[in-house]
This record gives sequence, C-alpha cells and structure tokens, in this order.
Amino acid sequence: MINGQRQNDLLHGVTLEAVLTRLLEKHGWEGLYSRIKINCFLKNPSIKSSLTFLRRTPWAREKVENLYCYLKPEDRGGMIDPFKGFPEGNKAQSSGKRQALNNLFQISG
Repeated sequence: MINGQRQNDLLHGVTLEAVLTRLLEKHGWEGLYSRIKINCFLKNPSIKSSLTFLRRTPWAREKVENLYCYLKPEDRGGMIDPFKGFPEGNKAQSSGKRQALNNLFQISG
C-alpha cells in the first residue's frame, strides 16, 4: 500500500494540532472549508472545536491529513515531497500521478 505508507511517513511525529495549524496558516478557515466541506471550518471555527471534531470523526480527520500530505514540503515545514522521485523528464507521467493523487484525496483548487 504505497499511498498509505507515503501518508504515514509524512505524518510520523506530527500532531493533529500541528497539521491543522499548518493548514490554517496556508489556507485560513475559508480556504479549508472550500477544500473540505466540514462545518467546524465554517461555523464559529476555532482550533479547539475543530480538533475535538476531527478526533471524534475519522473520515474528517483523514481528509484533513490527506490535504496536509498534499502540501509542498516548505509548507509542511520542510518534510519530504510526496512527488519526489517521479520522472521529471516525463511531464505526462508526473502530471498523471499528480492528478491521480488529487482524485484519491479529493482535493479541489
């Protein structure tokens, strides 16, 4: 399960609070809601209430973690790029894999 292993490597040692904080710095509450339709990002959003919801709701937590894994390494704090190792000379293959990951993680924007 390559995608599962890749996701676990990127999340290793990173708390859910750190994931949410990074995503907030990058996208803000409105940006998070536009990417992941979760009401805790829309109605009176706060880190505390969002963490409570995400810890109790596995499907929502998975979407947030997937979005975090999709961030560029510098936006994650310098972690490994999930696209590293894709053939740079083959733009179609790299683009196809990126699109497949977009579809898998259901990321818009």
